[in-house]
Amino acid sequence: MPTTIRSTFYLFLLLFVQQTCHAQVDPNNVQIARDEWGVPHIHGKTDPEAAYGLAWANSEDNFQTIQEIFLPSINKLASHKGKEGATFDYIVQALGCRKAAESQFQFLSEEVVAVIEGYVQGLNDYAAAHPEEVLVKNSFPISVMDYLTGYNMVIHFFSDSGQLLKDLNDNKIVYNDTLFKENVSDRTIGSNAFMIQRKRTEDNKTYLNVNTHQPLDGPFSWYEAHIMSDEGWNMLGALFPGSPFPLIGTNEHLGWTHTYNYPDLIDVYQLEMHPKKKNVYKFDGEWKELETSKAKLKVKLFLGMKITVKKKLYWSEHGPVFKNESGYFAFHSNALENISSIDQWYHMNKASNLEEFKDALRICGLPRFNVGYADREDNIFFMSGGRIPIRKGDFEWEDILPGNTSEAITSGYHPMEDLPQLLNPSHGYLFNTNNTPFNAAHSEDNLNEADYDPTLGFREEENNRSVRFMELIEQYPTMNYEEFMRIKYDQQYPDSLRCPFQLNEVFDIDANKYPELKELIQIIQSWDRKSEIGNTAAGQWSILFRKLMKRTKKEGLYHAKTLPESLIIEEIEATQKYLLKHFKTIHITLGDYQFHARGDIKKPISGLLDMIAATNTVPADNGRAKAISGDSYIMLVRYSEGAVEIETVLPFGESSRPESEHFTDQMDMYLNHQRKTMTLDKDAVFKNAVKVYHPNHSHSTRKRP
Repeated sequence: MPTTIRSTFYLFLLLFVQQTCHAQVDPNNVQIARDEWGVPHIHGKTDPEAAYGLAWANSEDNFQTIQEIFLPSINKLASHKGKEGATFDYIVQALGCRKAAESQFQFLSEEVVAVIEGYVQGLNDYAAAHPEEVLVKNSFPISVMDYLTGYNMVIHFFSDSGQLLKDLNDNKIVYNDTLFKENVSDRTIGSNAFMIQRKRTEDNKTYLNVNTHQPLDGPFSWYEAHIMSDEGWNMLGALFPGSPFPLIGTNEHLGWTHTYNYPDLIDVYQLEMHPKKKNVYKFDGEWKELETSKAKLKVKLFLGMKITVKKKLYWSEHGPVFKNESGYFAFHSNALENISSIDQWYHMNKASNLEEFKDALRICGLPRFNVGYADREDNIFFMSGGRIPIRKGDFEWEDILPGNTSEAITSGYHPMEDLPQLLNPSHGYLFNTNNTPFNAAHSEDNLNEADYDPTLGFREEENNRSVRFMELIEQYPTMNYEEFMRIKYDQQYPDSLRCPFQLNEVFDIDANKYPELKELIQIIQSWDRKSEIGNTAAGQWSILFRKLMKRTKKEGLYHAKTLPESLIIEEIEATQKYLLKHFKTIHITLGDYQFHARGDIKKPISGLLDMIAATNTVPADNGRAKAISGDSYIMLVRYSEGAVEIETVLPFGESSRPESEHFTDQMDMYLNHQRKTMTLDKDAVFKNAVKVYHPNHSHSTRKRP
């Protein structure tokens, strides 16, 4: 049988099997043990059964968000959320997410397909048992292909597709390095990873800091779970709603975390359109017609009314095509042909040593992310990963590429061996704070950027967290666990602040020149760069910084090496007016200004943007600021030959349901820089569980966890 025919036959066979023969998990083989914090510890005889239990437990805590993630895959989010949902329904169709899922399904391992089938059955059974919680009529049951279509959409958002579509829509078509760095500077996604070997620890244990800076709520906030099976799966960590297993965390042998990195993942092409013929573009000297189709969007209006909106879709040799005021643009991203990250994460979960973990990394399915790793054998490892195209030819790859030639089309992706990575450096530590991968260790251990393909396009530089970590790590040639936590929870900027624009000159202004602002200038200039709740200058600084960011963008000075003193003074004056308007005084503490809130609970919170223990805020009520991202799921792990010691905390609680006792029960721990003790020991889990039960889709009522 010819290769292409055999491949097509295999694809249709797999599609038939997965659409019609779901993994029939028996819920009686699945146990969910809830601990005192409501964290689900799920055990199944097989991996698919464990995944089924995770789907059920996660649905008990946050079924609404899970549905909202996957409704676009069946073109139904607009039926629930109206115009806002229509955007995501359109994106799934415009980017060919189902086509990617169908074409790539055949490359998934049998093991992960079985796990996905078990997970999807868990979602469907939960929906059948709780029809009152289903957001859109006839949206269940979903198929494995529906699930993978939604999964592919999520991969697009981790592959810069969302930012690119926004730039194209806003007619910001120059996707060069300057624009990219400006976009990156505004993002709240960050993270820290610290790995310390035993040669630097006083208790002879290997330390791992899992410290992502994700949104505190919503589809990209973390859910904690422990998944176990008799097939060797024993993983505790965090996942996004709708994931069939943890994406970061630890098993009994090893653990890892991710931090966001910024390689060049997307190639953007401007098409040369025919001067007279509609939807015709030049490619390799010939005129070709764009593939056209229509997205059909069913949009909810009011009083239950819905309308169907049709929008044209275009596709070229380069990928999806979008038109704006400047012309027609196409782009290529790994996400157009990638669902393999789900396979990679599963095999990372199941790895029992460094070599097995590296075998999983060699799948190279993750769209991006740094990997920070540690294990019981005292190995520490760092890799700056991503599914990055292999680029050849004399092109400015970070700029807009010519769409009229196949020479600018990439072929294949860099293997793991091409990517920056460090194992067991001589000085015994590795770190990343979303800074450059070429500063991940002691200066004597770091990689040389010149040794790597420049078209990988790593755009990171240093940030306040990386500079501060380097200051702190040098203070501890060896450290105990308390000192390790001191670094993890550090909330102080380095003496010289790092920012896209130059702002350190704020501290050099002669306050005597501005008598009406003198007191506020002196408050700001006396700031110790710390951000505890009682700090008497951090709030004033935060307000001023937000105003300077907005002003420098407006004036085209966002990357200026120096700012006019007059501009700084104008924004200090605006800060003083803001303080007097909202607080009736310029003398406030950081706790007066910013807060951490969920439901009816609102409490002061420490930390500022780009601190090691970061807090990122947005303007809220009465001139105050609400925390929306920063320190999110925290896991601290200590590995020794005989044990894995684990502490974790979430920003709010395990459940997203306001009526649950676990909606806010971790808030005080989180705010006070405390953690709960966790275990991978199955016997201890079930002995100390508050509640143990089987998922049971035959009952429509239940006690909330």
